[in-house]
Amino acid sequence: MSQPIPGAGASRVTAPPPAPENASTGELIGQLSDQLTRLVRDEMRLAQAEVSTKAKKLGVGAGLFGGAGLFGFLGLQVLVAAAVLALALAVPAWLSAVIVAVVLFALAGVLALIGKKDVQQAAPPVPTEAISSVKTDVATVKESASR
Repeated sequence: MSQPIPGAGASRVTAPPPAPENASTGELIGQLSDQLTRLVRDEMRLAQAEVSTKAKKLGVGAGLFGGAGLFGFLGLQVLVAAAVLALALAVPAWLSAVIVAVVLFALAGVLALIGKKDVQQAAPPVPTEAISSVKTDVATVKESASR
């Protein structure tokens, strides 16, 4: 007889379940319960493994997007420097830097105003349309129930 391995599961020996055609109703219900429990646990493990794998891929993808954003920002900085240098051919260097800075600040101001308008339209972050739809559904059900 083999020795049980510590921490390897149940320490008692269980007899194999009887064949379904020879099992009583109580035994069949017990087997169904065990099998259902095992199925749910296995499905939960599968879901956990799937979510874990997807989360890892999501993290790597987000990191790559972050890197792309950083290099895009650096490229934009080089273009701004090129604009300053190109403008410096026509006016003094300090004036070309001031002109490019004013243009960038004006662009930032326009984007901020557009963003502020969008944020105000989105506030408060409550699904008002869904709430209104649910209220309408509830009113319809109440009206139908009162008939």
